[in-house]
Amino acid sequence: MTRPLSPYLAPGFYDTALAQGRHREIVGGRWEETGRIQMEILQDAGLRSDHRLLDIGAGSLRLGCRAVPFLDPGHYWATDASRALMLRGRAVELAQPDRLPEDHLIEDSTFALPGVPPTMDYAIAFGVFTHLPFAVLQQALARMHPRLPHLRHLFVTVFLAEENEAAAPVRQADGVVTHPDRPPYHFRLSDVQAACTAGGWQALRDTRMLPRGQALLRLTRQL
Repeated sequence: MTRPLSPYLAPGFYDTALAQGRHREIVGGRWEETGRIQMEILQDAGLRSDHRLLDIGAGSLRLGCRAVPFLDPGHYWATDASRALMLRGRAVELAQPDRLPEDHLIEDSTFALPGVPPTMDYAIAFGVFTHLPFAVLQQALARMHPRLPHLRHLFVTVFLAEENEAAAPVRQADGVVTHPDRPPYHFRLSDVQAACTAGGWQALRDTRMLPRGQALLRLTRQL
C-alpha cells in the first residue's frame, strides 16, 4: 500500500476527525500557544487591521480565530486541503462568523491558490511544509510567487537539519523526531534557501523558538 505524502491526505482522514469533534487536535494541538505565536509573528512584521492576510493551510482557523477579529471584515482569506475543516472552524471558533465570508475559505491542496485575490499583503504557512516532502515546498514557492504580487511578507515554517545530519532522523529542540523521507520532514537550510531563490523569493531566518522546534523563514519578493 502506498503511503500518502502527508497523513492529512490519507483517505477519510478529515471526515473521521470531524465526526469525532477533533477539529482542534488534528491541526497539531497546542491550539492557544500556536495561534498566539502566529499572530505575534504577523503583528511584529507590521500587520494592520486594513491589511489583507492569506492563511495557507489554515486548518480549523487556529490563527483565523485571532486574525478575523483583528482585521477589517473580509480581509482574511484561507486555504486548506479540507474546506470542511475550515468551515467547522468558522462555525465553532469564531465569535462573529459573519466577519469571514464563506467564499474566503478555499479548498486547495496544490498551492495553486484558486480564487485568492492578488491583493494579499501578508501570507503565512505555519506547520504546513513540515508534513510534506521537499519537492512540494519547491513547487509551492514557485506557484505562489506570481499569484501574490503585492505581498509584504510570506512566513513559512519548516524543520531543519544540519548538513551532516540530514540523511538520518533528527530530534528537534522541542523533542519532535523528524525524518528525511517521511513526515514530519526536515530539510537542509541551504536547500530551502535555494528553493526560495529559484521561486523568486529572498529568505531571512527568524531565530525565535517555535512550537516543536520549527524554524521560521520570512520571505520577501526578490527585487
